[in-house]
Amino acid sequence: MIARILAIAAAEARIAIRNRWVAIASVLMLLFSLALTFAGSAPTGALGVDLLTVSVASMTTLSVYLVPLLALLLAFDAIAGDVERGGLALILTYPVSRSELLLGKFLAHVGALAVAIMLGFGMSGLAAWISGGADAASLFALLRLTLSAVALGATFLAVGYALSALARGPGAAAGLAIVVWVVFVALYDLGLLGALVFDGGGAFTQQVFPWLLIANPADAFRLFNLAGSDELALATGLSGATGAIPGWAAILSLAAWPVVAFGLARLALRRVEP
Repeated sequence: MIARILAIAAAEARIAIRNRWVAIASVLMLLFSLALTFAGSAPTGALGVDLLTVSVASMTTLSVYLVPLLALLLAFDAIAGDVERGGLALILTYPVSRSELLLGKFLAHVGALAVAIMLGFGMSGLAAWISGGADAASLFALLRLTLSAVALGATFLAVGYALSALARGPGAAAGLAIVVWVVFVALYDLGLLGALVFDGGGAFTQQVFPWLLIANPADAFRLFNLAGSDELALATGLSGATGAIPGWAAILSLAAWPVVAFGLARLALRRVEP
């Protein structure tokens, strides 16, 4: 079983490298991270923090938008494309289960995302450290950000697999992926903001809103990284939100979402006819 999963993962990794996906994603992460690092250097004096701390805050915001998008773009064709090209039918003629096929793809794609994230954040963190200094807390925040960004990417990879399995073709899967990205990254928070304004500080704001915030993996990722540092929360203006939510809630959400999303993808794949 493990040998079959690793064989599929190795094949998918070679495809990602051959298609230049790893190189493109790494360059995007690096360029955006460097741009935000040095564009956000102005607040360091006003906040009394080093450049790496502000850089981590900027990269947290970047990750909420870019990491889910990269994951969905990588995953939307994973099942629908194989069905359309006849690859899924061919693979299933071998003694490979659908769960093993999905897990092999997942391992390869998570690895590709992890390379891009570590390269982008690592180089940006190094540049920030050289330019503005860093302390142990900011270095730990960078490590925390990198690992949680990989978990966020794993969540949206699995969501992308589910969409790819449910769609009737790669085009429909791509459209669904964009819709999901817009909903989770933008519309969800806009809806919560509207509800907060309508509630006016009532029971929804005090009791329901924090848990709805945690229910979104993108928001859970943001709060997880901000909760670990008062400086980061201050730099992003979300210190109030981090104080209203237990620290374990964001960790639990980030840990549970990849498992739940992968389970949904597995159920969706069972319904696909090769």
